[in-house]
Amino acid sequence: MDNGLTGDEPDLGPDESDSEPDSPDRGLEEPDEPDREPADPSAPPPPPPPGLRMSLEAVLLVADEPVPTGSLADITGHPEAAVAAALCDLAGEYTAQQRGFDLREVAGGWRLYTRDECAAVVERFVTDGQEIRLTQAALETLAVVAYRQPVSRARVSAVRGVNCDGVMRTLVLRGLVEEAGSDPETGAILFQTTGYFLERLGLARLADLPDLTPFLPDHLDEELDFGHDAVR
Repeated sequence: MDNGLTGDEPDLGPDESDSEPDSPDRGLEEPDEPDREPADPSAPPPPPPPGLRMSLEAVLLVADEPVPTGSLADITGHPEAAVAAALCDLAGEYTAQQRGFDLREVAGGWRLYTRDECAAVVERFVTDGQEIRLTQAALETLAVVAYRQPVSRARVSAVRGVNCDGVMRTLVLRGLVEEAGSDPETGAILFQTTGYFLERLGLARLADLPDLTPFLPDHLDEELDFGHDAVR
């Protein structure tokens, strides 16, 4: 039966439903990875990380105030129980070995101290060093303590713009600066000048300190003015 269609079907073109859409990545070549230099077999292996006891000793050696057990655990990455046990072991070893220092738990933390038996030796060291002239950094640090006391090491460092831990230890050893309690908010140890400081300057009291603001940089004026008014 003739249905009006010829034997040849008309060319309708490619079936779009069967064609795959062009991929946005088609035709793009992946960049070559850069050549990596082979590891040198003769190079020494990297040193292993320090152990718990070594890490604790390193931190406590530079600590200027007692460090809580929890803080030491966070710093070393060890459980607090393991840190507490290691601290007790170290303290016992230092005592058994009759070291010139010991490890004490005070004020909620741990810190290294010289032993009481070495007090005379340390005193002679301090006395002999008092006649040595102070460096410029020590004089600047001493001025900040004198006019801003009682003040923490961190505050002194902030005023001077540099770390003052070593200089503060020198001033303490020279008998010019001493501990004056702790900050009620942060727990940081506070420092003040000593009677020996006033004696060396020929002053009767802190209120007799001269006004230094005309000779100081602008950023120190407000800091030291505030402290000078506080000691009057």
